[in-house]
Amino acid sequence: MARVGRDLKDNEAPTPPPQPWTVTPDFTHHAHTASLSAVAVNSKYVVTGSRDESIQIYDMRKKVEHGALLQHNGTITCLEFYGTAHLLSGAEDGLICIWNTKRWECLKSIKAHKGHVTSLSIHPSGKLALSVGTDKTLRTWNLVEGRSAFIKNLKQNAHIIKWSPDGEKYVTVITNKVDIYKLDTASITGTITIEKRISSIRFITDSVLAIAGDDEIIRFYSCDSQKCLCEFKAHENRIKDIYSFEREGQHVIVTASSDGYIKVWNLDLNKINNVPSLLCEVSTKARLTCLAVWLDQASEMKENCGKAATSTEANESEKPSAVKKKKVCGMNKSGKLTKQRRRIVPAKRKLEAPLQKKKKKKQNSSE
Repeated sequence: MARVGRDLKDNEAPTPPPQPWTVTPDFTHHAHTASLSAVAVNSKYVVTGSRDESIQIYDMRKKVEHGALLQHNGTITCLEFYGTAHLLSGAEDGLICIWNTKRWECLKSIKAHKGHVTSLSIHPSGKLALSVGTDKTLRTWNLVEGRSAFIKNLKQNAHIIKWSPDGEKYVTVITNKVDIYKLDTASITGTITIEKRISSIRFITDSVLAIAGDDEIIRFYSCDSQKCLCEFKAHENRIKDIYSFEREGQHVIVTASSDGYIKVWNLDLNKINNVPSLLCEVSTKARLTCLAVWLDQASEMKENCGKAATSTEANESEKPSAVKKKKVCGMNKSGKLTKQRRRIVPAKRKLEAPLQKKKKKKQNSSE
């Protein structure tokens, strides 16, 4: 009879389970006058987008606020970095803006959709991006030339789009359905359907997809067979966002829920059918809307723990100090070129305790 595993030597203890983690708050600020709708991270910055039409920037290495971007007219719906040099933003004004993160200049403002931009995703090569909007289209963008490369009409509005880590497939989410596309044919190779509306998805590997719906359940699906590999109750209320990363060979899942809890899970890919073990949880006492994880790359090299950056309606904001204004070209909702202002803080200021919310300033007014 075959036996799985190995024999323990004399006086050798079994491999212990992962040690629990400890989460402590780092800073809290009121950066926006409305709830947060998007958050993105790279190795240096955290950026947050809001219903107040602004994008706020944090330098995480120095723990200072870095400024605000006011290019969009409408709720910021999606943010995504590519490496350390570029950021893409999408909003309800139908624009996709490409930002240089060295000087925080808007390199190009594209009228991407006739309706809202609901989601965007950058190919791992950085040469292509996909976007979906409320005009029932899926659009492919040539980022090298900054132009549209392909338009696909959808039967319904998609609200999420995501590339796989290897860039060989991508998925779209329409209400409670995930369609899996193959890059070389741009055709649907499979569909995953759950009962509830899908709020967030995340590729764990090139072939394993984590799905969160408007309920308390996290589900892992195979993109190849479209079968559910595992599901478990993660929260007491609906899950708003999922994030994942790998550290020291350990696959970590982070979830945020409307119940105010952030939970960190250890996922054993060799036992994908087993429920992940809980590493830690923290109650933010706020209604969470989105989440991202910032990893200190220097500390990660030294096998130190990463640091989480979460966004809520009630906290994680900032108060901008004196700012410089620079005119940049953009497009209004009718597609005409306009001159808009962006704000960059010249003198970086240390993040402090929560401040009183400031009044919303009009985008084109003098400050």
